[in-house]
Parts: sequence; structure tokens; C-alpha cells
Amino acid sequence: MLSVNTNYGAMVALQSLNDTESQLQKTQNAINTGLKVATAKDDGAVYAIAQNMRGNVAGYSSVTESLNRGISSIDVALSAGQSVSDLLIEMKQKALSASDLSLDTASRQALNEDFKALRDQIATIVTNAVFNNYNLVNGSTTKITALASSDGSRRITVNAEKMTLSGSIVTIKTTSTISTQAKASAMIATIQTSMTNVNSALARLSSGAKKYSIQADFVQKLADTLTAGIGNLVDANMATESAKLQSLQVKQQLGVQALSIANQSPQVILSLFH
Repeated sequence: MLSVNTNYGAMVALQSLNDTESQLQKTQNAINTGLKVATAKDDGAVYAIAQNMRGNVAGYSSVTESLNRGISSIDVALSAGQSVSDLLIEMKQKALSASDLSLDTASRQALNEDFKALRDQIATIVTNAVFNNYNLVNGSTTKITALASSDGSRRITVNAEKMTLSGSIVTIKTTSTISTQAKASAMIATIQTSMTNVNSALARLSSGAKKYSIQADFVQKLADTLTAGIGNLVDANMATESAKLQSLQVKQQLGVQALSIANQSPQVILSLFH
């Protein structure tokens, strides 16, 4: 039916062109952003899932930072403990030399001065073994705890090891000396006990650091897996989008031509009145 009021062909052509324009806009957005789901408007369900996963990835970033801080704190404690162990070896050597019955007073006194300097150095090292306000060897804290899960419900704890003088690990007193042969002889066993204790403490700290490192590696792998999963959900396939863009551009041109032809149809009515 020919009508000047209703052009059904033009309406169909316009609807088709509008649909093509909508698809073209969506494809162009995907190419511009690299995402097939950039907003909730694109796909509400997929966007919600991706956002939840992004939240988990952000949480694991905080977990990694927490674990790394813990690892660094333990590394500082390990370095201090190793230095203490080295000093104890030197102190044992001094005590052993001072225990010699044939040693003269002046030589023993010199050894004693070296011994006291080494003793005081232990106190200095232990006091300065601080990272991020944590000192795991001076008794100021009993443990260090790091995040282990993205929701904060799980944590990993490593116990501190107090290596101060006159303690249960370093049993050498703050006033210990080797000023006499008797004191030097008795000090040898005390130092040996302290060395054994310090080395055991270092082993425990090392195990704690390993726990943190293993968890940090796992968290990184988990975050990478989640990130890849997010990409699978929302990333656009650029090869597909490029092909789709060219196809839609052709379809757009054809749609414009179809609408133009449809709009010319009513002009046929004019020929009926000539």
C-alpha cells in the first residue's frame, strides 16, 4: 500500500540502522578500552563477578605487602642473630686464651678488655635490629603476625627470639668478664651454651621466614590466576572486534542506503497525479 502518512519500509530500515549503530558503538568502546565488559551496563552479571574478583586481587596485594614486611623484619632479626653468633665465637676465643694458667696479668687484662667490647657490641646489635618498628631480638615484642588471606581471616605468626644479654638465649651477663683465670675458664661453657641457644633461635627464625616466603609465593600465584580469570571475563578479543568493526561499518553504509531508498518510495505517489 502506498501512503504519504506511513512509510513502513523506512521504519524498518531506520530500526535496522539504529541497531547497527548500537552494535558499532559497543564494538568501538571495546576497541577503545580493550574491554568487552567495561561497565555494568555492558553485562551486569559478568561485571559483578569481575568486580568481586578485583576486590580479591586488591586484598591479595595487601597480603603480599604484609608478608613482605614480615619477611624483612625477620631478615633483620636473622642478620642480628648471625652477628651475635659471630661475636660469641670471638668471645669464646678470648675466654679460652684468658683461661691459660701461664698467661701474665697484663695479657689477660688486654683480653678482658676485648671481651667486654665484644660483650657490649652484642647489646648494641640487639638494640638496633629494628625494621618497621619491629625488633624481634630485644624482647620488645613476642611475635610478628602477617596477613595470609584476602579477607583478613587467616594470619601467619612467627615468634620473636630474645637475644639480649643475661637472657635465656644469651646467658652471658651484662657484667660478665674474664678478668681472672677462673672467670675465663667458667665463661667458656657459658659462651658455648649461648652459642647453641643462638643457633637454635636462628633456625626457628629461619623457619618462620620460610613460612612467610612460601605464603607470599602462593598469594602471588593466586593473584595472577585471578587476574587472568578477570581478563577471560572482561577483556575484548581485539582480532574479533576488528573484524566485527569492519563488518558493522559496511552494514552501516548499507543501512544508510536502504533508508535513503525507502524514503524515496513516497515520491512514487506523485507520479500517480500527473
